[in-house]
Amino acid sequence: MTESHNSIGKRMKKYLITGLLVWLPITVTIWIINYIISATDRLINLIPPQWQPEQYLGFHIPGLGFVIAIVALFITGVFAANVLGRKIIEGWDSLLGRIPVVKSIYSSAKKVSESLFSDNSRSFKTPVLVPFPQPDIWTIAFVSGSVPQSVSDALPEKSGYVSVYVPTTPNPTGGYYIMVRESDIRELDMTVDEALKYVISLGMVMPDDLPVKAQKTLPEKV
Repeated sequence: MTESHNSIGKRMKKYLITGLLVWLPITVTIWIINYIISATDRLINLIPPQWQPEQYLGFHIPGLGFVIAIVALFITGVFAANVLGRKIIEGWDSLLGRIPVVKSIYSSAKKVSESLFSDNSRSFKTPVLVPFPQPDIWTIAFVSGSVPQSVSDALPEKSGYVSVYVPTTPNPTGGYYIMVRESDIRELDMTVDEALKYVISLGMVMPDDLPVKAQKTLPEKV
């Protein structure tokens, strides 16, 4: 009788876990999409009330803010790609570059954006293994750039360091910025998506292969 109860209990547990594995990714996906749509819908509030689509349609359309944001980004990209647009943006950059405090924030945000979205940049596109938080303990990180010479001069070996970002698990948006010797870095032969999945899943979602290169190719100093 006891064995029968144990068998039933194991089957129930198995079914519950199976159901959880089906619904959890669906729920998380819906939640993230809903969050993005809700956040972009608030952009409509930037439009004067008399010009908002609801005034003409008589009802709210979920996701309209997202569509407007995509259209606005596309139009901005087209405008910034021509000669007149580039001149205006250069003037805007020059203006913001003269305002104290604002210039530091704006220039930093601009450099990070260009680094992340540039096709030629390797920043945040190179998954690596680094010893962290101490030697002989390894974690996945992403190369974020070179260490400025003024900072390198203050480090023990004066040169040969690389900036990396170590994401936390399971939330990779938080993490640590550290400077690691190039000789201590091992580049992984895997994509950023594979590395992020591996980190977010607490190491349970394994890429097909995880070969580690003996030496790495790192970004050149700018």
